Amino acid sequence: MRVLMIGTPVSSHLAPLVPLAWALRAAGHEVLVIGQPDIMGMAGAAGLNAVSVGERFEVEEVLRENLGEDERLIDTHAEPEPQVMEDYFALWFGHQSARLPEYLDFARAFRPDLLVCDLLEYTAPVIGALLGVPVARHRWSVDFLTGFVRPQARVALLDTCRALGLDALPDPTLVLDPCPPSLQLPDAEPGTPIRAVPFNGNGQVPEWRRREWGTDRPRRRVAVSLGLRTLTLGGVPHVRRILQAFEGLDDTEAIATVEPEYREAIGPLPDHVRLIDPTPLHLLFGSCDAVVHHGGAGTTMTSIAHGLPQLVLPQLADMFATGERLAARGAAVTLAEAARQDDPEELHKALDRILREPAHTAAARELRAEMEAMPSPARVVQDLERRVRDTRPV
Repeated sequence: MRVLMIGTPVSSHLAPLVPLAWALRAAGHEVLVIGQPDIMGMAGAAGLNAVSVGERFEVEEVLRENLGEDERLIDTHAEPEPQVMEDYFALWFGHQSARLPEYLDFARAFRPDLLVCDLLEYTAPVIGALLGVPVARHRWSVDFLTGFVRPQARVALLDTCRALGLDALPDPTLVLDPCPPSLQLPDAEPGTPIRAVPFNGNGQVPEWRRREWGTDRPRRRVAVSLGLRTLTLGGVPHVRRILQAFEGLDDTEAIATVEPEYREAIGPLPDHVRLIDPTPLHLLFGSCDAVVHHGGAGTTMTSIAHGLPQLVLPQLADMFATGERLAARGAAVTLAEAARQDDPEELHKALDRILREPAHTAAARELRAEMEAMPSPARVVQDLERRVRDTRPV
């Protein structure tokens, strides 16, 4: 079976699809990733062959255009405002329409038996309909975006579809959903469950982490990870306030992933706060008791896989829904408003809650058990194989 994975030009959008790609490869299938240069690094880190098409999209620059001087994402977006979201996705769909001819030409030459795409990639269903090939759309986590984005996609891509002989934008053949069912939005359309296997890039296990294995830690540990863009998009004061909120939690060690070029600007911190180089989170979270993060899907799912309670400080789009669902499930505290995220007392109280109230840890472990009970990517591959066989002409 030949599988073509089409990814939107954001590396963190491809990462959740990697375990499925590994399972397909392990089952003997040929897997190829196609996308823009933005995702080639992630594909390479996962050991996947890839085809680079077009120029870089530079999502950071797109986001930066909405920021004023010294502003952060949380300052301009807060809870997702319809106009901001519509402007962003209008650009997104115009971009996808422009890429479609190149993707379609390559797919016709490659002749895949199956297409796999991420949550926001809408060229794949068009290509699948034209080639008569099933399409599997892979969610990332809590799926707030589909209900908001799909109606826009139907309108934005209608002329493109009609020019290719399609009456409307096709739906995917199936939706793969790695989100534990009790966490998913109640009104999300049903999906085929697939267990999330955290992949956050590759790298060496840090020396300090290797030395810890087989030993007992003297203090609790909280990981602080604010994603790939928080610091680059004006977030140094935000990260500083979060880390200073650990003042007084002397029985807790905080470990924050911070690139070296930002450390001087962050300034002095409590003695029990340690800054480390960015590290694949699945190598770090096994040594932690809780996580502070921005609500990104990769960090959320990695936290769940390790059974960790979370403090969610959302910044953009679906991150707010993720924080709300985790809090409703009891596995997290979330501070959605910029003012609360900037309030040292609010941050300190929220940290204290997730560390000292056992109900949060209990709920986080329930979510981990729920995730572990979901079908593995290898099991899902068997279902995909059957679907491909059923769609092939006799």
